[in-house]
Amino acid sequence: MVFKRLMQAMGVGGPSVETVLANPHCRPGGQLEGRIQVAGGDHGVDISYVALGLVTRVEVEGADSEYNTTQEFARQQVTGPFRLEAGQRYDVPFRFPVPWETPLTDLYGQRLHGMTMGLRTELEVARSVDSGDLDAVSVHPLPAQERLLEALLRLGFRFARADVERGHIYGVRQSLPFYQEIEFFPAPQYARAINQLELTFVTEPRQTQVVLEIDKRGGVLAEGRDAFGRFTVDHATVDTIDWAAQLDAWIRQSVQRRGLFF
Repeated sequence: MVFKRLMQAMGVGGPSVETVLANPHCRPGGQLEGRIQVAGGDHGVDISYVALGLVTRVEVEGADSEYNTTQEFARQQVTGPFRLEAGQRYDVPFRFPVPWETPLTDLYGQRLHGMTMGLRTELEVARSVDSGDLDAVSVHPLPAQERLLEALLRLGFRFARADVERGHIYGVRQSLPFYQEIEFFPAPQYARAINQLELTFVTEPRQTQVVLEIDKRGGVLAEGRDAFGRFTVDHATVDTIDWAAQLDAWIRQSVQRRGLFF
C-alpha cells in the first residue's frame, strides 16, 4: 500500500491528456479550435485545472551570454477543478485566440527556418505532478503581411531565416515581450551595398507596423552600419500601394545617404 501511494504521488498510473486540433494552421488575430481529451488512470484524482498556452522559442541576449528559451505568450484556462475517476474520460472543447503579434512560422507552404510554435496543454493534478501535451502550430501571414513579403520577393530578396528576440523595439507599441525578425539575403541589384535585410511585423487589428533594418556593407571610405525604416500598413488599403516601388525607393535612399551606391 505504501509503494502504491508513492507511485501515485510520482504520477505513475495517473491521468493522461491529449489535445486534438481541428486545424493546426492559423493567422495572427485568428483562433485555434479543438478539444482536449483527458483520460483517467488507474486511480481517481482531483484535477486542479486544465489550461492551454501558446509557446515559441525566444532568443535572449544578456550582458555576457546569449541563449534560447521556450516562452509562453498567450494562455487560457479551460476548466476549473473537477474530480476524475479511474478510467473516466473527459472531453473539453475550446477556442483559443491567437494574438495579433504572434510570430509567423510558415510562408508559401514552407516552414521558416529557425521558427517553432506550439500549443501546450497543462493539466495540474492536486498533490501530484503535472501532465502535459504539446501540439505543433503553423502561423501564416495576414494579407497585409503577404503584400510586403511578396514585394521583397519581386525585388529579388531571398528568405534566409527567422528568429524571435526578447525585448521591445524603440518607438514601436508592442503588447508581447518579444518581436520576430525575418532575415533576407540581398537582391542582386543591392548586393554590393547590403549584407542583409531584416523585417519585423508588429500587428494590430486595423494596421501593421513594419520595421526594416538594413545591414550595410562597408567600403574603403564608408563604414558599414545598420539603417532603420518604420512605416504603417493599413489592412483595408494595403492593395492600393505599389509596395515593391516603395521598398526599392527607401532602400536606395537609405544606402545613398551613407555614401554607398549600387
